[in-house]
Amino acid sequence: MSNKAFQQLAVGAALTLSAVAACADCGALPSWSTLKSALTNAVAAESSGLNFQMWATIVDRDGTVCAVAFSGANRASQWPGSRVISAQKANTANAFSLNGPIPGGGAFANGLALSTANLYSAVQPGGSLYGLQHSNPVNTEVAYGGNPSNNGQANDFMVGKKIGGVNVFGGGLALYSADHKVVGAVGVSGDTSCADHMIAWRLRAGLSLDNLLGVAGVSGDAARPDNIVFDITGGVSAGGFGHPVCLNNTTAPGSLPAANH
Repeated sequence: MSNKAFQQLAVGAALTLSAVAACADCGALPSWSTLKSALTNAVAAESSGLNFQMWATIVDRDGTVCAVAFSGANRASQWPGSRVISAQKANTANAFSLNGPIPGGGAFANGLALSTANLYSAVQPGGSLYGLQHSNPVNTEVAYGGNPSNNGQANDFMVGKKIGGVNVFGGGLALYSADHKVVGAVGVSGDTSCADHMIAWRLRAGLSLDNLLGVAGVSGDAARPDNIVFDITGGVSAGGFGHPVCLNNTTAPGSLPAANH
């Protein structure tokens, strides 16, 4: 390849990356440093599960990754596989949560918040959302591209790109702004799925993006509408949106901070 051709290719690639980044609506969402600080605090505050270090990802309303961070000393301090899982969870919570008003929405007229924890039973065979977990595949080029040394840093390769993916266990929560609108979502992974949910809950509260006043959910708790639900008996969820109880789960869902602000 000639130098001129190489230069043209490089310029084209740079313009493409700039266009992708310009499409992201991350300006109103927490920065990488804010996410990392809030994640570290949330991990320290939650003692259930295995007490492992965690990954967290924020996406905007279009599913573009805005920030990826980890809580440990380096990228090897938490499960490497949980980086992409955290992004999947963020994508899922954003993809299946809604703003209000929803005309004719009945109980959901002011919106619907669905956490990834709420989807576990619904996607099992015979569940109301069976097959959902196969509907939006992960973009593997985004998930595994770039230099691994940048994983979890401000320049993580996923940032500015759409990750996709659907995850159906605890750890993903939609982010609601002060006017109760979905502005994206956060996903957390690295421990048991129950602990992931609890840490994500504390992380969202620490970011002050849990403004769910009036927004409906499936938990039955108006103050925590998208909270994890432990109602599975004999393999069946009483409400259809239950999640299994995990190893060393010592945090009762109702003891988490109320989400409404």
